[in-house]
Amino acid sequence: MYRVDIESAPNWLFNVKAGNATFYMDVKNNGITPPDALLASLGSCIGVYVRKYAEGAGLTLSKFSIHVESDLVIDPPVRFKVIKVSIDLKGLGLDERRQKALLEFLKNCPVSNTLKANPTIETVLV
Repeated sequence: MYRVDIESAPNWLFNVKAGNATFYMDVKNNGITPPDALLASLGSCIGVYVRKYAEGAGLTLSKFSIHVESDLVIDPPVRFKVIKVSIDLKGLGLDERRQKALLEFLKNCPVSNTLKANPTIETVLV
């Protein structure tokens, strides 16, 4: 099971603990914002699957970058409507067959699959 614990801190800061990692989130420019964290989670998950594909295919991929962007739709409900993900393999040339295979493999990213599946969110007060 995955678990993340969040404690409120002064000035709109939130202390986030996930496993052994701790970081701050906020909406006042003192840390990553929740929407940015969502996009970062998606991009990082896709990055894991880029790395897995490269290793499984025996490709030398020492460095790559992922750019994730979206605009919030302000009309209720406030949300991301379209998320664009761009992957720069830093000069690693893939033929069309490998490109299609990589894009197909990236569909295994659980964060991407979760967003696509419109999950049920159950919120309770304790």
